[in-house]
Amino acid sequence: MERPISDFIDEHFLHFNSAALVDAARGYNQHIVEGGKMMITLAGAMSTAELGKSLAEMIRQDKVSIISCTGANLEEDLMNLVAHSHYKRVPNYRDLSPQEERDLLDNHFNRVTDTCIPEEEAFRRLQKHIYAIWKGAENKGERYFPHEFMYQILLSGELEQYYEIDPKNSWMLAAAEKNLPIVVPGWEDSTMGNIFASYVLKGELKASTMKSGIEYMTFLADWYTANSDKGIGFFQIGGGIAGDFPICVVPMLYQDMERTDTPFWSYFCQISDSTTSYGSYSGAVPNEKITWGKLDIHTPKYIIESDATIVAPLIFAYLLEY
Repeated sequence: MERPISDFIDEHFLHFNSAALVDAARGYNQHIVEGGKMMITLAGAMSTAELGKSLAEMIRQDKVSIISCTGANLEEDLMNLVAHSHYKRVPNYRDLSPQEERDLLDNHFNRVTDTCIPEEEAFRRLQKHIYAIWKGAENKGERYFPHEFMYQILLSGELEQYYEIDPKNSWMLAAAEKNLPIVVPGWEDSTMGNIFASYVLKGELKASTMKSGIEYMTFLADWYTANSDKGIGFFQIGGGIAGDFPICVVPMLYQDMERTDTPFWSYFCQISDSTTSYGSYSGAVPNEKITWGKLDIHTPKYIIESDATIVAPLIFAYLLEY
């Protein structure tokens, strides 16, 4: 079996952050081989960075058991799926003047580093379909999580007319086809969350139609309890709420629910360019999590201080033996 990327990594990634990458990938693989499950958490703009090109195959090959992500990553994978040709790349983003930034806004582009998201074009294609699903559920007295509504629209086939990338590169579509569990803390902090709130303000939808963050936590507590017999690992891309929210399920079960047989997370890796600093969750070294009842003394712990858009696809390629 040819594995040119994996062989290159084995040959050349021998020290410092590159060695940490290899150690983390091998630890991830060992965890899966031993029957453990893995949560991947997505912060930042990983969907806009087109992580779906590697993450979707990880999902299809059952190397991901559950995902925690921001509302932005949830929707931006769909936006890339239906409006890819309308994205604009700005390689000289460091040189933009405030006026040039305003010009992008006036032309309906929202910039993420060197990539501008065409939100108007994307939501022109998404909004009427997602609103119909929201309203239809409300009329039937049904309630769902944000990701469940998106699964419904993907599996309905209504968006296929708009596809502008190969659908195999959409991690959300791969997740929907697997009915992969997803946790989306702080979903309201997203464009689609803002749109939903606007309908609530206009009296067109009820806030209760969308299941809440507390319900996500209770769902995660039940899922963790039911799936931790051989250990659940935690693979964190970036920092923020996508990681901080789900990792807390263990101390919540152990301390607040007094389920003292709850196992700690059994693998931990974080890819982050946030350096160790005072009072920063993203910059906290893994050992700090021991004091919070999240990781144990013997939990395999890895931290790769580098750009996730470089590191994550390489680790996924290694795990997929590319």
